Formats: sequence, structure tokens, C-alpha cells
Amino acid sequence: MGKNIQAIRGMHDLLPEQSALWHFLEDSVRDVLDGYGYRELRTPIIEFTELFKRSIGEVTDIVEKEMYTFEDRNGDSLTLRPEGTAGCVRAGIEHGLFYNQVQRIWYRGPMFRHERPQKGRYRQFNQIGAEVYGLAGPDVDIEIILLTRRFWRQLGLKDLELQINTLGTSEERAVYREQLVRYLTEHKDKLDEDSLRRLESNPLRILDSKNPDLKELIAAAPSLMDYLGEESKAHFEALCQGLDDVGLPYVVNPRLVRGLDYYARTVFEWVTDQLGAQGTVCAGGRYDGLIDQLGGKPTPAIGFAMGVERLVALLEEQRDQLPIKGLDAYMVLMGDAAQRRGLVLAEQLRDQLPQLRMVTHCGGGSFKSQFKKADRSEARIALVLGEDELERGVIGVKPLREEREQCEVALTDLAEFLKTEYLTA
Repeated sequence: MGKNIQAIRGMHDLLPEQSALWHFLEDSVRDVLDGYGYRELRTPIIEFTELFKRSIGEVTDIVEKEMYTFEDRNGDSLTLRPEGTAGCVRAGIEHGLFYNQVQRIWYRGPMFRHERPQKGRYRQFNQIGAEVYGLAGPDVDIEIILLTRRFWRQLGLKDLELQINTLGTSEERAVYREQLVRYLTEHKDKLDEDSLRRLESNPLRILDSKNPDLKELIAAAPSLMDYLGEESKAHFEALCQGLDDVGLPYVVNPRLVRGLDYYARTVFEWVTDQLGAQGTVCAGGRYDGLIDQLGGKPTPAIGFAMGVERLVALLEEQRDQLPIKGLDAYMVLMGDAAQRRGLVLAEQLRDQLPQLRMVTHCGGGSFKSQFKKADRSEARIALVLGEDELERGVIGVKPLREEREQCEVALTDLAEFLKTEYLTA
């Protein structure tokens, strides 16, 4: 016999007992996005490789090392999407969503990168993100940051720190880049292998290095803020003022960067120290140059993405405090007549009480074994129907999670009883 087939390294199953947290997260986030007027866009998991080379950049770790790229039967080079923004921009250009329009969209789904798996980081991972197209001012930057704060409130997450920075325009960044390269070249002997590789291709990313040996060198590097023009400074000052107006604390982190040329002005991250090395749970920024870089008309844009697995890991720590709804009832059925009547009754209850979450026992078995299954299901109550109850037109209601007396309820009154006693929030 061959060995058992297992999931590919870095790709994992979402088991039924884990799905409630995911549903809570996804439903909470969708409610917030709906409340701000964002609409969902769903794009394919696979795109032409060229899209990511042109958007992310050929000399990046993602394109050089991490993408899942293959040739299909037509000889086309295709790639499993490593992030969501490029596909959204491609769809917007292709379907004419950007011309003289403001679009607020959001997306969700799996992304793929071949990197070393660790806690909160997988080779197939899920992201939820949002993008706004067609607005250039700092007001929408403020809105999108406030929107992310509302996620944390809705989810009950605390101790997340907002870090912000500005990258200026591409022209301002080009001047700064020259000065940064000159400074880093003077200290080339102190750079690690990763930074040496980035020195020519993507020097701003060196500022974001997690290598503690480079901390002092990076701290003494020239500051991009010193190379900003009046408009970029005014944009950033308005952003800070807006966050101050709503009382949202933030830290200006001058080393917070995006190494790609299409990024401009505002960048931000929400970080936590509860996930070890992988501290960022949400990252965003303005990318005013991306749409024309991919062939569309110049269009201002800002967006963010957040890692679902990382957020679920944070929620796991406080699962007991979350308003996650489990099963309301487990219907225990004894005897053939009760089994037949129970299936009919269950459907009638679902018609009358759409919010009811109930399992109807199937497969027979003794009362004892059925009650064990009812208890393991974590339902709030067991509904007990046997031949005796059928003859008398009643059903037993046995609380399983709280100190309440067992009682009998007329079958004709059951829906109203459940609604009043167990389903009223």
C-alpha cells in the first residue's frame, strides 16, 4: 500500500469545529463593509503571470521566489494569485469601472505564495481587502482607516496599534532613493545578504528589514519626510488631523514603506505583538500609479488587505467571549412513528422559525446514546419525542446547558414556546 495522502505543506484544512470563528469574522467584516457602501468583487484565482509581473514588479521576492506559476495546455504562463489588488485593477480596467466613476469595492478569498510556513503564515492563505478608486484626497484615506478600526470593534479585538507613514510622490521618492542608496552604499559592509540584493532593485524595502543587527543603521538613515513637497506634506498633515479629530491613536513610523513605485503618499498598518514575529494583521496604502501602469487611465486609488488566518488566531484567544451562535436544539426521536413524525415536525419548525438551528437525530439508537450525541452537539436543549409523547400530543424540552427544569410542551405550541423562551435575543 502507498502512504496516506496528506495536505500539501503550508496548505491546511478548515475543520468543522473551526468554521464558526471564520463565519463570525467574515459576517462581521461584511456587515461593516456593507455599512460603508462597499460592494463585493469576485475575481478568478488564476491570472496571466504578466499581470503580477507588471503590477508587483519582476524584481520582488513574490515574483522571483514565491509565486505558483505554470504553463497551461495552450502554452500560456498562468499564476495562482499571490494577492488581490492586481486582479481587482485588471477587472476594473477590463469592465470599464474606473472611467469618471468612484468605486468602493471589497474582495475575499485564497491567495498563494510559496514561502516558509509559520504561525499565521501559510502557502495558501486567505485575505479580505477593500479598494477605493477615483478619490485623491486625504478624506478617503481617513475613511478607510476608520473602516478598519470598526472591524476591530465589531470583532472585539483589542491592543492593535495603528502605524502610519507617507511615501510622497514617485518623483519625491526617486530623489530620496538616491540619497538612501548613497547612505547604504557607504555602510555596505554592515548589510545582510537580503539587503544587499535589495540595494539595487528595491532599496526602500531595506528600511522595513526585521534583522535586529540592522536596527541602528536603519534608524540613522535619511528620512523620506525631509524630501517631501508641500502637497505631500499637506496631504499627510490632513490625514493626521482627521485621525486626531476622531480620537484614533496612531504612531508615525517613518520606516513603514512599500517598495513599489506605484505606491504614493499614505501607507498604514495595524500591528500586534500577540502573534510573535508576524505582527501585521492589516496593511494598506495609496497606489495612485498602478492603474495606468496596467494600461488604464491614471486613477487615484487606496486599499488594504488583512490576513484572515492571523485574525482568526487572535479571535481564538477570546473565543469564550464572542457572540458565536451554536445549535439551539437537538431532536431526540425514539421509535419508528416518532422518527417519521419528528422529520415532519422539524421541517414545520424550520418554516415557522427560520433562525432556528437544530439537528434532527437520524440513525436510531437508544435514548441514552441519542442524549450523548445531543450533549456532544453542544445544543442548548434536547427536544424529546417518543411514542408516549406522540400519543399525548406533546414533546419534552430538556435544557442541556443551564439549570432549568425539564418540561413538556404541546406540539401545536412548540414553535411559539421556542421563539419566546430560547430564540429571543
